[in-house]
Amino acid sequence: MPTRVLVPSGVLGLGFDHAALMRGVAMRPDIICIDGGSTDSGPFSLGAGVSKYSRAATKSEWRSLMRARAEAGVPLVIGTAGTCGTDSTVDWMYDITTELAAELGQSLKIARLYSGQPVERIAEAMTAGRIAALPAAPAIALEGLANIVALAGAEQIQAALATGADIVIAGRTTDTATIAALPLSRGDAAGGAWHGAKIAECGALCSTNPTSGVIMVDFDETGFTVEPLADSAACTPHSVSAHMLYENSDPFILYEPGGHLDVTGARYAALDGRRVRVEGSRWLPGPYTVKLEGARVAGYQTTILAILRNAHYAANAQAWVDRLSGFLAREIETRMGLAPADYGLEFRLIGVNGALGPLENRCGDPVEVGVLGIVTARSQAEAAEIGKLINPFVLHYPLTDDEELPTFAFPYSPATTDRGALYEFALNHVMHLDDPMAAFRIEVTQIGAEVPA
Repeated sequence: MPTRVLVPSGVLGLGFDHAALMRGVAMRPDIICIDGGSTDSGPFSLGAGVSKYSRAATKSEWRSLMRARAEAGVPLVIGTAGTCGTDSTVDWMYDITTELAAELGQSLKIARLYSGQPVERIAEAMTAGRIAALPAAPAIALEGLANIVALAGAEQIQAALATGADIVIAGRTTDTATIAALPLSRGDAAGGAWHGAKIAECGALCSTNPTSGVIMVDFDETGFTVEPLADSAACTPHSVSAHMLYENSDPFILYEPGGHLDVTGARYAALDGRRVRVEGSRWLPGPYTVKLEGARVAGYQTTILAILRNAHYAANAQAWVDRLSGFLAREIETRMGLAPADYGLEFRLIGVNGALGPLENRCGDPVEVGVLGIVTARSQAEAAEIGKLINPFVLHYPLTDDEELPTFAFPYSPATTDRGALYEFALNHVMHLDDPMAAFRIEVTQIGAEVPA
């Protein structure tokens, strides 16, 4: 019998096709797996230990999945809970689960897999030579790190499932680990398990209708079969094979804890108009390492936004910003005693080069330009003070000395916004483990009504 894994979506919080989900439940899956995380929006979630996704959206979708789990009678697993997988976001997801269990009248055994790493553990591993840098990794400086997590693999998910949990809420995991864990524990082909998990990690992104969300993957002793469950979606050899390019530096190699996947010899075949069969993927065991991620406060920010609509200023926005920047640097040093090295002041021209900077290839002059000023300083009070100092000049500063004082538009009042802490990624390393569970812990809790003996 194949191991059947139902994946409702690429991430909890972005939605999925509910009819397709129920179609999947009717197909009797062995497990339901979904990812909860992303580093797409940068290091803030990890540094602050909070989810970037709405609690309301998360709870709404998790309610549907908890109902689906109860109907299917199989485990429900979420990896990288709360975007970043810190201990605090695992507990955040656990609180949502307990709320829903009470509302739905469900009695559940919940396993929480924690991936948070104390600084002392990382320091000891460094001393023992068990930390290795990945390409372009920063030098390790443990002081001031807000949160450190290790990416769990299949072994840690298997340990959580072995508790008999109805729901597993995992901290930071690799995107594939939750999906590969059960097929691997059942003896399905390791190459197929890891490859199929990579294809399924983002739900229907491997199909012709990426936003439909729900897919089913059947794993067995020679490979896997993938099928989208929305009426409007289909998998093709092209859509499936292309997913190895997604968030992966090598389209043929994928590194995971304990080895790597090689799909050089993989063969993709359409079984019909919706399903694709894949065989020939190989798993090559290696040293057991887990990736480390960490974030620290890099400063505090205040922003200011003005809009240029005067044709003369819109056409010469970059020259205006260059002149303004020099003037403001002198004003800040004179009035606040801060040299340019003590803070950051950046202007981004929305509609000119706000996204691509000097790489922008633009034709013609814009009708209007948004001027976004970003102040970064050592404290929020200092950033806010700089923001207030530059405010009147962002509103009125002239392009040349011999022209009238202009007035631009502020889209809101006050014109400045204090953004709080700015975080930066501070770890891109791997840690060698002799025991896969040495850097992780599991807590099991029974919630809801008592289960009769």
